[in-house]
Amino acid sequence: MLIGIDVGGTTTDAVLIRNGEVYSTAKVPTEPGDLLKSLLGALDEVSRGVPPEQFERVVFSTTVITNLIAEGKTERVALLLIPGPGVNPASYVFPDSFCIKGAMDYRGREIQPIDEEEVRGTVSRIRDQGFLRVAVVSKFGQRNPSHELRIEEIIREMHPDCKVELGHKVSGKLNFPRRVATSMLASATGEHYQKFVSEIKKALEERKIRASVFILKADGGTLPIEKSVELPVETIFSGPAASTIGALAITPEGQTSVVVDIGGTTTDLALILSGKPLIASKGARLGDFLTHVRAFAVRSIAVGGDSIVRVKETDSGLRTISIGPERVGPAYCMGGKEPTPTDALRVLRLVEVGDSQRANEAISSVASSLGKSVLETASLIVDITAEMIAQAVREMFLEWEQEPAYRIWEVLQKKKERPENVVGIGGGAKGLIAGVAEKLNAKPVIPSHSEVGNAIGAAVARPTLTLNLRIDTEQKVYSVAEDGEIASLKFTNIGNFNRMRSEEAETLAAKLLRDRAKRFGISEYVEEAEVVSSEVFNIVEGWLTVGRLFDVSMQIPAGLIPEWSRRGKA
Repeated sequence: MLIGIDVGGTTTDAVLIRNGEVYSTAKVPTEPGDLLKSLLGALDEVSRGVPPEQFERVVFSTTVITNLIAEGKTERVALLLIPGPGVNPASYVFPDSFCIKGAMDYRGREIQPIDEEEVRGTVSRIRDQGFLRVAVVSKFGQRNPSHELRIEEIIREMHPDCKVELGHKVSGKLNFPRRVATSMLASATGEHYQKFVSEIKKALEERKIRASVFILKADGGTLPIEKSVELPVETIFSGPAASTIGALAITPEGQTSVVVDIGGTTTDLALILSGKPLIASKGARLGDFLTHVRAFAVRSIAVGGDSIVRVKETDSGLRTISIGPERVGPAYCMGGKEPTPTDALRVLRLVEVGDSQRANEAISSVASSLGKSVLETASLIVDITAEMIAQAVREMFLEWEQEPAYRIWEVLQKKKERPENVVGIGGGAKGLIAGVAEKLNAKPVIPSHSEVGNAIGAAVARPTLTLNLRIDTEQKVYSVAEDGEIASLKFTNIGNFNRMRSEEAETLAAKLLRDRAKRFGISEYVEEAEVVSSEVFNIVEGWLTVGRLFDVSMQIPAGLIPEWSRRGKA
């Protein structure tokens, strides 16, 4: 049996899957101040009456990291930065940052040593200001981390109580500001996340659940919960990832669909292109911070089933309806205090939730202000909500069409392919998706169990893993971005380095990915790894080619575990 649990802004959803089919579902209110209570409440509800030894796999999709960042509850982090030449340190907008001298070039060759006296002075300032966490990030540190490692030694000597995060271990990708942001967030949230994982494991032990436990990541893949503490920021935006994988699981294979996940507070949008979810070209964005976290390309808009419906008067005296972005609780028909789109859906009998009389009362108050009937007003509210979602989808398409980094999208554009379906996920989908699809000239799809599609997505998502390999044959070294280590080529089976071919580089990348998958306990999916990109550049000095640079990116892509895909869809 498989269990999937997804924390939403309004409810926490759970699903129990047996023999490839949905066996039971549950919804409990989300308590923002106590996500663990919400997760465990949903777990207990969905597994009621089932012996714990029957559970094979439990997957949690949690907003713990996202909430910590959004609510400003992260720990203070001192950023010790080595930006090198070419960039004015004053242009960085990161708080609590300290810039010091030192530099590596793009191939990891030292062009300016660090000044240890300056480093010691900076560490003294950090200690005197009471910082207990430091992130050390060097530009091109992923190509040569020696500056970061030496600074770490000095910090541990002078400030042993300080916890140190090194940029090259958090992310090995280019783009220094993104690596700084990712390192800062990893340091700021790491301890909170470790505590959360410990509490989850303890709660499962108390329930005698011995199943494999995973956390859903932003790229729609899962990670064993023990390993997730090494990569806490990868769990951000797991909610939109869950809905995307859920849509993938409960719709026909290979189709192109817009995924519209309508919750109580927000609506999340994503795109599945010929059966493959679209990945953000550069990484996830959290508020003002651009990160290196691999994530689906999603957009969230502040309109949901419980958004407040208000009547506003224009300067010309015309009265109009506005929806959201605020939410002050459940819909009026569910015991709330304000009229909402859910109340309008209830009046039109498009959903069967809550008290119909209270729904009529809520919409009547709006109707009287507009001088319209209750049914006219309910229809208007639903139409405006659907148009808000449809307009967000149009804007999303325009953004993707103008972004050349979305390579999958470019390929499909050549085929003149357009989304066939608008797939509705979430409690509000049944009443709104038909209107959204009509405005987008697409087919509305409301799969079975769409109201818990996020939880299904969590339950059946398979592990993902990426590996970015860089080889410098002149220096006879290679590095894996995700591990932050530099190794000698002489320990590989490659013969003449200077005559190395792309095929040999890709073979090495595949071997390293297998090794990494084994360490993460997900070796069973490594044979499905694919090369995302493979590039080679000649190193020329004078008139001679003295070496080659290889950049190979491989991944185990997002998808469904065989226990679901083999046995059919719910």
